[in-house]
Amino acid sequence: MEIRNIAIIAHVDHGKTTLVDRMITQTHVKGAEKSGEGGLILDNNDLERERGITILSKNVSVLYKGVKINIIDTPGHADFGGEVERVLNMADGVLLLVDALEGTMPQTRFVLEKALALGLKPIVVINKVDKPNCRPDEVQEEVFELMCTLDAKEDQLDFPTIYGSAKQGWMSADPQKPSDSIAPLLDAIIRYVPAPKVEEGTPQLLITSIDYSPYVGRIAVGKLHRGVLHAGDTVTLAQRGNVLKKCQIKELLTFEGLGKRSVPEVMAGDICAIVGLEAFEIGDTVCDAENPEPLPTIAVDEPTMSMLFTINNSPFFGRDGKFVTSRHLKERLDRELEKNLALRVQPGPSADSFVVYGRGILHLSILIETMRREGYELQVGQPRVVTKEVDGRMCEPIEVLNIDLPEEMSGKAIELATRRKAVMLQMDRRGDRMHLEFEIPSRGLIGLRNQLLTATTGEAVVSHRLKGFEPYRGPIESRQNGSLVALESGTAYAYALNKLQDRGAFFIDPPEEVYAGQIVGECSRDIDITVNVCKSKKLTNMRASGSDDKVILAPPVRFSLEEALEYIQADEYVEITPHAMRLRKIELDENVRKRQQRNGG
Repeated sequence: MEIRNIAIIAHVDHGKTTLVDRMITQTHVKGAEKSGEGGLILDNNDLERERGITILSKNVSVLYKGVKINIIDTPGHADFGGEVERVLNMADGVLLLVDALEGTMPQTRFVLEKALALGLKPIVVINKVDKPNCRPDEVQEEVFELMCTLDAKEDQLDFPTIYGSAKQGWMSADPQKPSDSIAPLLDAIIRYVPAPKVEEGTPQLLITSIDYSPYVGRIAVGKLHRGVLHAGDTVTLAQRGNVLKKCQIKELLTFEGLGKRSVPEVMAGDICAIVGLEAFEIGDTVCDAENPEPLPTIAVDEPTMSMLFTINNSPFFGRDGKFVTSRHLKERLDRELEKNLALRVQPGPSADSFVVYGRGILHLSILIETMRREGYELQVGQPRVVTKEVDGRMCEPIEVLNIDLPEEMSGKAIELATRRKAVMLQMDRRGDRMHLEFEIPSRGLIGLRNQLLTATTGEAVVSHRLKGFEPYRGPIESRQNGSLVALESGTAYAYALNKLQDRGAFFIDPPEEVYAGQIVGECSRDIDITVNVCKSKKLTNMRASGSDDKVILAPPVRFSLEEALEYIQADEYVEITPHAMRLRKIELDENVRKRQQRNGG
């Protein structure tokens, strides 16, 4: 059977997962109707559905005109670069999906750059041509210019273009002549995506993904580069550091529709899953038992941000989590390392803490959010960027920041970005909106998105990608306001909060329980103030006119996890449990904090 392996590249929310869903339903894949009830078939992880982004790459296959098309859905966000690296190693061609109104966006560029470097030829799909004010011809020009900028080769620049609307379920070579299905796209895949190159020789399979089954344990997934694998074969597992291990293949699976099917053998070029390998890692090679020839391991973008993870030691420890000890935390992080390529973990300053390195706040916050939903309690410190020395100079990660917003708000955005050591590269008009491009240190991005959204009343569209490491750009001003810290543990009363409203904005509602050292609000000044929110009104047997007026409180500020991580200072933690998220001082005792301040700590 002929095979085509394709990866789909697109910016967040350009309709990539919807397009894959249409390909699945068009080719009548078994089980698709059930899986897609009430949502997208591929974004089946709760977090993916809530956020509308793809986090984990997934493999599905469809059969069209006797050709098996393996489709790999890739994450569109630069923070999931580890996922992207692995996925592209399995593909022989890519679909570059671009919104007909928005055009090429930063995350499109990030994945496309990697695909072009691997020599993959793209088929450009200009989606959402049913949108009002769309500009498919201009967008096609933008794609060509972007590829020239990314040093695409001659044959890569000679790309076919398909237009259509994944939502409405049609594709066509001409945007003015809609078809009645997405068949033109499937035909283009068969015509333009090359069949996998099959070399003669012994088997070679690079493990690019890990699956898990509660019955058989860890399953290795990858593309068989050459040779033939049979169920029951003895193979060599070649690992980093020239370590060779003999293993037996217990079962071979290929992807069929949304699931897998057990097969007796797999031919070169197909993507398959292997059951029976022991203690393997992503980047290992499955090769011949007698003459092992390992493939080069996968190179992954290095981490740009670190965060301290530690056990929850607050007074509310263990109230609503199942996994609360440092052993639980270590086991969970070790498990994540097996499949999350871009993650690194090192021991922290204390025995029950760990320093976790990732590709950005979103990358790390997805891990934290997943852990809290699994029943973990933990505390995390302020995100810090990773610096390194290059030619004797301290260098930090620099990102390219793109902001799209209404023209009248561009001045405010420029002011906020330049305050954080950003340098403007480009400013141009796109329709009725302005497009701004900056170079900015990664640490300058911490908390910037929230400020931009506030300043532009939610109108700004912000995205960024890593450019590289450049010399340190000097100190950046951080949060201006101090914290309101609870004086004692107890229940917060409306009476106390009402008396303190002039001190700042609160993060809590009465009758919420608080503990001493918990951050209950933001101070209106640039200092930390300790306040007693547990003070209740003393009752007397006397009544006075006007003393029992109804208390009117401003609604509390509620943070998302990313906002909380961006908000905290160096001496603060975010406490995360399955049902709560609190901000706190690392040192809960006010007297100890004052002593540390006096001693310059």
